[in-house]
Amino acid sequence: MSSLQTLPALGTHQSAGANASRAETREQLAKATYDLLVIGGGILGTSVAWHAAQTGLRVAMVDAGDFAGATSSASSKLVHGGLRYLQTGAVKLVAENHHERRVLAKDVAPHLVNPLTFHLPVYKGGPVGAAKLGAGVFAYSALSAFGDGMGKVISPARAAAENPALRTDDLKAVAVYYDHQMNDSRVAVMTVRAAVESGAVVLNHAEVTGLRMTQGRVSGAELKDRLDGTEFGVDARVVLNATGPWVDHLRRMEDKHSMPSIRLSKGAHIVMKRKSPWKAAMATPIDKYRITFALPWEDQLLLGTTDEVYEGDPADVRATEKDIQQILDEAAFSVKDADLDRSLMTYAFAGLRVLPGGPGGVEKAKRETVVSEGKGGMLSVAGGKWTTYRHIGRVVMDKLAKLPGGALAEDMEPVKSLVRRVPLPGVANPNAVAHRLLVDREPGMRMDPLTARHLATHYGSLAFDIARMVNESPELGERIHEDGPEIWAQVAYARDFEWAQTVDDVLRRRTTVTIRGLDDEAVRGRVEEMLRHGV
Repeated sequence: MSSLQTLPALGTHQSAGANASRAETREQLAKATYDLLVIGGGILGTSVAWHAAQTGLRVAMVDAGDFAGATSSASSKLVHGGLRYLQTGAVKLVAENHHERRVLAKDVAPHLVNPLTFHLPVYKGGPVGAAKLGAGVFAYSALSAFGDGMGKVISPARAAAENPALRTDDLKAVAVYYDHQMNDSRVAVMTVRAAVESGAVVLNHAEVTGLRMTQGRVSGAELKDRLDGTEFGVDARVVLNATGPWVDHLRRMEDKHSMPSIRLSKGAHIVMKRKSPWKAAMATPIDKYRITFALPWEDQLLLGTTDEVYEGDPADVRATEKDIQQILDEAAFSVKDADLDRSLMTYAFAGLRVLPGGPGGVEKAKRETVVSEGKGGMLSVAGGKWTTYRHIGRVVMDKLAKLPGGALAEDMEPVKSLVRRVPLPGVANPNAVAHRLLVDREPGMRMDPLTARHLATHYGSLAFDIARMVNESPELGERIHEDGPEIWAQVAYARDFEWAQTVDDVLRRRTTVTIRGLDDEAVRGRVEEMLRHGV
């Protein structure tokens, strides 16, 4: 017998809340008074929901779209210390970022966060010299206690041997440093799952249409299920506005006279098929403040990003032709033309950075988190970055514990007593998981090695639940598209255990089918059938 079949029954990792129907979840949300209602299921809201549930608070979280459906799934996919922050003297910030990066990679999500070597090319006439960059990457490594290796400078020939796509004309030297990367959508889904396993009740595609007020204080929210139109409400002692680019929209629901608190910067990226092997990412200085990245990611090449003021509707943000051309032009500083052919592009996307309001260009603005309290007592949190998302969750929890009158303090465990390195669900060594997926099979049911590796690095030990689905229904082991590693069991898993409600929830955020350019009409049609009818 395969040892996969000796594991606990499918779904035992999952709390009951994850399997509840939308109607059951709406009823659960409507009939209770929660200690904390988090509006917004991006990285900030999800982190707060996770930490708040760990303290024993009764927590609800809703999002008008999908979890991490906007900016939080449109990042550069990096877990990094922030090399460019050194030039502004933010040494303490870089050290803190490095600490969070290493904790995520070692303890919290080693199955989702992967090490990545960076090459920083120095060209004749470029904005930064080799000596300065060499000193910078050494200092950067020192701030992480040399935990990933020592920053150094290597020759153009050695760099080109590792990255054949590197443009070597006028190349003087290449600085080397070390960071990590992730699939932001998968980390977000796993964090939602962690919050639910800690007791939170969550619902996506549930839009806030108004705030409930009691004696001038915000005491909950009115909601509308965007999928079937059902209207319902949630009562809460404290409401947290974590809606990212929409944070001021919600603040105006609380106080129509509230002034803008943020400004937005658009960051666009494009995804390309790879023509060459990439053993390192490239980070190329464009000017004094900006770096453009060429990142090997999900067997593809991720290029970007832009950084410009955005004043439109956050719901309409997208990568324009102008953005795409800018990204390609900037990538061409260090990447050969053959690797940037437009025919290789599979996907383009854009997100919005939420920055504190103030003067100056957005490229110079601080990437900091701001927590504020409105006249009706609603807390709003905005800004921050993926690398420190756990830290931001704890910062907000400290704020909640210190609310006037001790509104929640008596009912929550002290934030400082929380276990600091609680792992995300599925934590495991992905190499060990992939090996077991390959060897623990029934005769004639061998799993494709690319699929095994993909499952191991996107689900960790939860990949065994997906493998069990395939054991029970072998047709679910077929690839979604012949050119990608993913299988139909992942669609069923996303539907049943990861709150996927729409085709894009599945193909854009639970899997990588869309970013690979493989979500053709036939694929989308079958996913729709599986979501509607369970087939």
